[in-house]
Amino acid sequence: MPWKNQGGGPWGSGPKGPWGSGPQSTGPKPPDLEDLLRRGQDRLQSILPGGHMSTMGILLLIVAGLAVWGLSGFFRVQSEELGVVLRFGKHVRTVQPGLNYHLPYPIETVLLPKALRVSTLNIGMTMSQDPARRGAVMRDVPEESLMLTGDENIVDVDFTVLWRIKPDGVGDFLFNIQNPEGTVKAVAESAMRELIGRSEIQPILTGARTNIENSVQDLMQRTLDKYGAGIMIQQVQMQKVDPPQQVIDAFRDVQAARADLERLQNEARTYANRIVPDARGRASQIVQNAEGYKEQAIAEAKGQSSRFLQVYEAYKLAPDVTRERIYLETMERVLGGADKLIYDSGGAGSQGIVPYLPLGELTSRRSAPPSAANQPNKPNGSVR
Repeated sequence: MPWKNQGGGPWGSGPKGPWGSGPQSTGPKPPDLEDLLRRGQDRLQSILPGGHMSTMGILLLIVAGLAVWGLSGFFRVQSEELGVVLRFGKHVRTVQPGLNYHLPYPIETVLLPKALRVSTLNIGMTMSQDPARRGAVMRDVPEESLMLTGDENIVDVDFTVLWRIKPDGVGDFLFNIQNPEGTVKAVAESAMRELIGRSEIQPILTGARTNIENSVQDLMQRTLDKYGAGIMIQQVQMQKVDPPQQVIDAFRDVQAARADLERLQNEARTYANRIVPDARGRASQIVQNAEGYKEQAIAEAKGQSSRFLQVYEAYKLAPDVTRERIYLETMERVLGGADKLIYDSGGAGSQGIVPYLPLGELTSRRSAPPSAANQPNKPNGSVR
């Protein structure tokens, strides 16, 4: 029941104020608990049918509270999220995007990480606002991008890592690591420095980018799997690979000289590939001609020796006949190609040389090939 404050408190009159009209004030007056309860009771009675608190009203209140409590378990998972349901803090299941339900708090709770979104992490460069350009610009971060190569050179490497949460590793992602982005950044920088430290600067600047990117991705994935991070590395992209700004002009000159050297070497190889086969073909042709001449000479020598032996055998059998035949054959061979005019020098009833007839020209035109007309005529011979 409420106290009848007749003396400033329940135990009689308390100390008076300076004006003798009430208790002495020592600070802000605390709220009256009974008054708050009475007001709440009045409002509840005004809501309930009949205007008074009854058993049915209490039951309706309990049912309504339970309904509201039960409906509080519905939740929606967005398209880039996965729902991780915890029962008294323990991971019990993972739900897909859409409308889902869990037992109301405090029995079950839900966490909604961006498990289906691919995150981008830049290392060696950062995005900052530039008031002069009125927009964001990419700035270099030397403490992240400068790395030492295996041949004791320094290279400036800016790269990007694309990563996401593993579909079956959401629990590991939420409970095994505290700062996912910082962990991925530290692992990426460490892996890139290890690969750059085992490579020489020339392949890094020219044709080894793809191999380095794949090796860094594999090394990062193995390291994060050992941590149980529940993170999957999608891709590693090297954005910029240059020497330090202080020596970049000298490196470009060296690159240009090496490009000229490679071009000249390629031209020399092309010339050699064209000349060497031609020379080898000519050499092979000469060797084949020599072999053919050798076989021909040997065959002719054998034929002449065989013919000589046959003539010798015939000479032993008939020396006079053989000697005359040899003489005739020799004269035929000697005079066979010469132009000849035969005339009678005189005798009984002879009138001397008949009037001139161009027998030699007729003979040469009849027997000589067409190309022999431009050649000088051989001296005519005469046989008596």
